[in-house]
Amino acid sequence: MAVAEFSDAMDEAADEAAEVLKVLSNPARLRLLCALVGGERSVGELEEALGASQSYVSGQLARMRAEGLVSCDRDGRIIRYRISDPRVEPILERLYDVFCPVPPA
Repeated sequence: MAVAEFSDAMDEAADEAAEVLKVLSNPARLRLLCALVGGERSVGELEEALGASQSYVSGQLARMRAEGLVSCDRDGRIIRYRISDPRVEPILERLYDVFCPVPPA
């Protein structure tokens, strides 16, 4: 790979990483994504986990869906969300290791 090609690839990777990090920089979106690390959850389950309103949770999920970080399936009236970008879960796991306190035994 030529130096110019490598530089272009690095620029593209840095741009992609910056876009993902922008979405992760919002505490509410970060908490939503952390709640999805264990698997799919409905909007109602996410509302309860975050203590937030349905409209707020839905708005944040819509933003992350537009960014390609989450996807959803509908089962009747219930919409279940999951992390769809495979790059996100390892980032969240590392953030958890660094920032989240271990509960006392």
